[in-house]
Amino acid sequence: MISVVTPTYNRAYILGKLKGSLDRQTSQNFEWLIVDDGSTDNTKSLVEEWIRESGHYRIRYFWQENGGKHRALNYGIPKADGEFVFIVDSDDYLTDDAVETVEQWVETIREDEWIVGVSGLRAHADGKILGDFPRKLKYIDVKNSHRYIHHLDGDKAEAYRKSVLVCHPFPEFEGERFIGEGAVWNQLSLEGGKVRWFNKVIYICEYLEDGLTTKAERLNKNNFKGYTYNTRLNYRAIVFPYNLMATAIYFGIAKELGYSEQWVRDTLEMTTVDYLLCRMIRFLRRMP
Repeated sequence: MISVVTPTYNRAYILGKLKGSLDRQTSQNFEWLIVDDGSTDNTKSLVEEWIRESGHYRIRYFWQENGGKHRALNYGIPKADGEFVFIVDSDDYLTDDAVETVEQWVETIREDEWIVGVSGLRAHADGKILGDFPRKLKYIDVKNSHRYIHHLDGDKAEAYRKSVLVCHPFPEFEGERFIGEGAVWNQLSLEGGKVRWFNKVIYICEYLEDGLTTKAERLNKNNFKGYTYNTRLNYRAIVFPYNLMATAIYFGIAKELGYSEQWVRDTLEMTTVDYLLCRMIRFLRRMP
């Protein structure tokens, strides 16, 4: 069984769109866990009504004090009954055969413990696919940290083994409510875990103005400890030169917040060569 896990905050106005796509699934062999991150709208009453009316699949609702998406996932994932966890944001929805497709690909990796998950593609509502995929390939097994050199850029639609996610919760920093999901995906890469990426759209993105994606830079500034953790991990895990490109962005934000270049070098434990290459990237791209 697949567990669809949706962290949500004040999304009662749009959550029904995701529910509609779940109602239409060609395979109903899944459960839907909604983790309410302290909503102040009518999310609770809406979901309770859905639970009373639930048909072929089970809906489960959990509430926590507002702490951010990563804490909602840490709270909800251990409660999932499925073998694989499919994280679906509250402002997005699935294609009608998404669960069935994930189930089919899960069967191809079940006996390979080094493949920690499967992933399809995301697209906009107009059908335009996000990112890229290797031409002429049906699937490819690649670490998350090596996606960029295999033409796997852009957001994807991953379903991970629950057992793996329970052992790798998202880091939590006091006073901060955001950390990029790469904090887990790239740690799995460092430990040798691969994902089976397949060439089919299963996830439709909305990217609303109040969504995390549209606020990423500000979130990184306001949650700098988590951003620093993620950047250190990216520097170690992501393949060259993409690790230095991410680091170059971090330098600019750290400088804006008053941190010195020496502090950044020491914090990230950068080699002299990487530091000089990073400076070159910043100069060529006219970064601060």
